Amino acid sequence: MSARRVVMTESAVIAAAIVVDVVDGTAVVAIGAEASGASAPQLHRTDLPNGLTVLSEAVPGARSVAFGAWVRAATLHEQSEQMGVSHLLEHMVFKGTRSRSAQEIALSLETLGGSLDAYTEREHTSYQARVLDEHLADAASVIGELIFHPLLRPEDLALERKVILEEISMVDDTPDDIIFDVHNRALWGDHPHGYAILGTRETVQALDVSHLRGLHARAYHPGRLVVAASGRVEHQQLLDILGQTGWLDEPRGDTTPFAVDPVEVAGPHAEHVKRKDIAQTHMVLGGQGIRHGDPRRFAFALVDMLLGGGMSSRLFQKVREELGLAYSVHSFSSAYADTGAHGVYVATAPASAQEALDAVRDVLRDVATNGLSAEELAAGKRQLRGQLVMSMEGISSRMYRAATTALYGEPFRTIDELMALVDAIDEEQVREVAQDFFDPDRHILVSLGPRAVR
Repeated sequence: MSARRVVMTESAVIAAAIVVDVVDGTAVVAIGAEASGASAPQLHRTDLPNGLTVLSEAVPGARSVAFGAWVRAATLHEQSEQMGVSHLLEHMVFKGTRSRSAQEIALSLETLGGSLDAYTEREHTSYQARVLDEHLADAASVIGELIFHPLLRPEDLALERKVILEEISMVDDTPDDIIFDVHNRALWGDHPHGYAILGTRETVQALDVSHLRGLHARAYHPGRLVVAASGRVEHQQLLDILGQTGWLDEPRGDTTPFAVDPVEVAGPHAEHVKRKDIAQTHMVLGGQGIRHGDPRRFAFALVDMLLGGGMSSRLFQKVREELGLAYSVHSFSSAYADTGAHGVYVATAPASAQEALDAVRDVLRDVATNGLSAEELAAGKRQLRGQLVMSMEGISSRMYRAATTALYGEPFRTIDELMALVDAIDEEQVREVAQDFFDPDRHILVSLGPRAVR
């Protein structure tokens, strides 16, 4: 169970439905096959009368199933005085349900060789399991109980609040976690995109059972849920199991969209958090990124990867290999429905922090000004194609991709279609995203350490 800084990969991008049936008033959709041939994997979707959206993809050769449920409520939908309530509720459902104790929940899938986990991020709260195919009903039963029938007892809250406060302390002792919260706050200000997913000590201590039960009543019902499964699973089998385990008996609930204020991004500036008790200066230089659905996301992903995506990236080669200024330097990006965030993280000794920062800016400025050479563009396409294909060879990745079709309303695209979009990236697209997103003069700088950089 955790708060999660989610970096969405392009393997989660999705594509168009090609076969639609209606069975007893329920829409059943089979969504494009990989490559060609009837035996190739398909994504199936059913929108049930109670509002539940169910997606599945059978993966030939798999003997296990990844099963997950996404609640369309998280940090983005919180009030400032209740910051952290989504994460706290995610923890509390594991303290017991109408038919299982906390210990029984913990043992339920692990004793079968499976796993059970949950996370809270900015737009969704997710519960997921990985089990052998013969135990799919067990996974659906446990997660259904967690979502629909948690006890949410005051005595459990008193204990779990202490756990969350320890989690906050753990983050406070981890500078390379703190710096990202500082950057989000600097970028988004008082908007919920800038909230700490864990909340603050003050907000967590002020939350009570009424807040948890209120959020549960508003959001934990089929009308705000997406279920996805991938692996050794057939769609009708999944629907039957959901029926047997009570998912289809739950009422729809209120699906009125949560109000979220428009995003306003702060202009370029620098912020420093002084910490004398650490040996390094941690820095993030970044700004607004690509949102889900932006047609430039493939070109953006390519530039981001070549700048800071691995050992061969420009930043790694310059800052670490050539100058020896840092052990860790990399780029990051997160995509949301309405916006995105991206940047570069680097940690180095305080005495060399300014030199490292200047080197990062030089690399970014060169790409923003000159774009990429034809050779780099070709190499980047090969690298991105490889990452896309390999990321889709795990059933958990396919489960996430399936869920994303419903969560963001994007079309499902086969691997071949995704690779075609990568191949279509041209120098003009690269030049545009490099100028719009990677110019360091447009970025916010945040630093954490003994002394400030600029």
